[in-house]
Order: sequence, then structure tokens, then C-alpha cells
Amino acid sequence: MTKLNEQTNERLLSLDFFRGLTMFLLIAEFSHLFSNLTVPQLEGTFLYAIGQQFHHMKWEGIHFWDLIQPFFMFIVGVAMPFSFANRMKKGATYKQLFSHALVRSFLMLFLGWALYCIDPGKIVFRFQNVLAQLGVTYIIAFLIMRKSPVIQIAFSVLLLLVSEALYRFFPVEGFTNAFVPGENFGAWFNILIAGNEDTGHWAMFNAIPTAAHTIWGVLAGQLLLSKKSNKQKMQYLLIAGVTGLVIGFGLSGVTPIIKRIATGTFVFASGGWALLALAFCYWLIDIKKYQKGVWVFALVGMNPLFIYLFAHVGGAGLIRKIVLPFSNALFGWTGEISANIILSSFVLFFLWYIVYFLYKKKIFIRI
Repeated sequence: MTKLNEQTNERLLSLDFFRGLTMFLLIAEFSHLFSNLTVPQLEGTFLYAIGQQFHHMKWEGIHFWDLIQPFFMFIVGVAMPFSFANRMKKGATYKQLFSHALVRSFLMLFLGWALYCIDPGKIVFRFQNVLAQLGVTYIIAFLIMRKSPVIQIAFSVLLLLVSEALYRFFPVEGFTNAFVPGENFGAWFNILIAGNEDTGHWAMFNAIPTAAHTIWGVLAGQLLLSKKSNKQKMQYLLIAGVTGLVIGFGLSGVTPIIKRIATGTFVFASGGWALLALAFCYWLIDIKKYQKGVWVFALVGMNPLFIYLFAHVGGAGLIRKIVLPFSNALFGWTGEISANIILSSFVLFFLWYIVYFLYKKKIFIRI
């Protein structure tokens, strides 16, 4: 992987690793690897307990899987200062950067929306997935990224306070129970846009409070891009991360931690974990230079949009159909559960290998 190391000399390898690991976990969901761990036959076992962490909380509380979307929205923010600094070095003006950000936001919003139209085979108006939400948070973060850190932080907190107020004081009858599924502002907003409430109670309005994740990512990226010492950078990241956890979990008795409607406490708690995860990756990979095996996930971080869309629109299902007869023939004797886990592992490997193939061919699909 010499070429990979050469290519990442002028960029943070930890950034590609964090983004790649997050995307790897996202595409692992399409391989059905995690669902195989929570079948009824495994209930009460260690594997079942691990598998539960890879499923969203039904409502209040937080599992590891609830952090994946915030991680991705945060890491996109981290990459923004690096990307725009590179474009400015090549002579891009602010107007050109704004046009690029606007087009990119629109494309993410469009692609996220289009994914919802595939299964029903008709036009629907849903915007809850990570791409659609990112289309909104990206442009919000861009518009204020030239402001001072204090203003960016204040603006992100303002978004959370506005969201909190809407949930607590929304005046429409039938939607005044702030934190009750289907009876809150988020449910009303879904009906307004889509004509019906999402059965999983995922609120489209989440793009507004979770813009804080992308804004905090921008701030982290600006910090890492600054001339501060590694020690100072680590201190800022750690303090910010712990602060997020203290606020999020400390206020959970007042406002419950609910991912499906992105309550302020959830945004703070998940944002805190994102900052600490970045701090750990940065310390381990870019400061301590422990880079053995990092390339496995860094490759995925170089083509995240392509592999997400490919897996989402049926690529994972197609690979599964092709591999299924061979996997069953070779490993069917191990039992239904283990055979399914092995099959899902093969699907995940082939999804990863597609990204590896694109890297070897120097093909990087971006918008």
C-alpha cells in the first residue's frame, strides 16, 4: 500500500480512516451481517447482545448504531476546510466555492430523495436518510464556516434551541406531546411534507438540529488544519468531546435522548462521541503513526458516495444472490445461523473489494 501512503502524505490519514470505517459499517448493514446476530435463536447470548448494539433504539436511549449517521455527518464537516483550502490553493474564489457547495448539497438532497422512490416505484417525498439530511446540513455549515468559532458554536446551539422550542411548544392539536412517538412536531412535519408519518418515527426535520454535527465537524477540521501543536489540538478535541457527553447525558432527565427526532441531548451526546472518536483516530494514526492495516478502511473513505449508493440500490442484494449458492454449498453444513453470517461476510468483502478495485484503477467518484 505504498501508493496509498504517498497519496495521503498531504492529508490526514485518520480522516480517511474514520470516514471509511463509518461507511464500512453502513454498507455492512446492507450485507445483513448485523441482523444475523439478532435472530431469536441467539437471544440471551453474547452475540445477541453485540448485535443489539448494531440496531437503532426503538425510541429513547442510545446504541452504538445510533452514532453512525452523526459520525458521517460530522466527518463530512471535518473534511470541508481541507477540501476548500485545497481548492483555494488552486485559485478558486469564494463565489466558485459557494457554487460548488450549493450544487453538491442539491445533488446529495436529490440522491437521498431518489433512493426513497426506488422501492415503491413511484414519486414519494421522504428525506430522512443520511444523504438527504447531509444535503441540508452541508450548505448550512458552509454558509457560516468563515465565521469565528464562537459564532459557529453559538449558531449550532441556536439551531438546537429552536428545535427544542418547536417540539415543546408546537400549538397544533394532536401534535403537542413533545417526546411521544407520532404525536410531536416531527410527526406533523413529516405529514406536511410526505402526506403521512414515517412508521419508524424518523423526522425529516432532523436535518436542522443535526446541522450541529456538521458545523462541529467544520470546527474540528479548522482546528486540525491550524498551526496549533498536536497537544493543543488533542486538548481542544478532548475537552469538546467530554463537554458534549456531559451536556447530552446530563440533561437527559429534562430532554430524553432520542435519535429518531434528534433531540438536543442526542445531538450533544452523539457529537461528543464523534469528537472523541476523531481525537482517538488522530492521536493513533497521525500523531503516533500507527498506520498498519489502516488502509483497509481508508480505501472505503476515498469512495464513500459510490459504495453507499451501489449497496443501497441493489448492489449488495445482487452480490448476495450470486454468492448464495456457492456459500451454502461450502458452509451449509455449519448450520443456518453460521451459514448466513458467513454469506453476509462474503457480501461485505466483495463490496469492499469493489472499492479496492476502484482505488487500484485510480477511480474516485465524487460530487
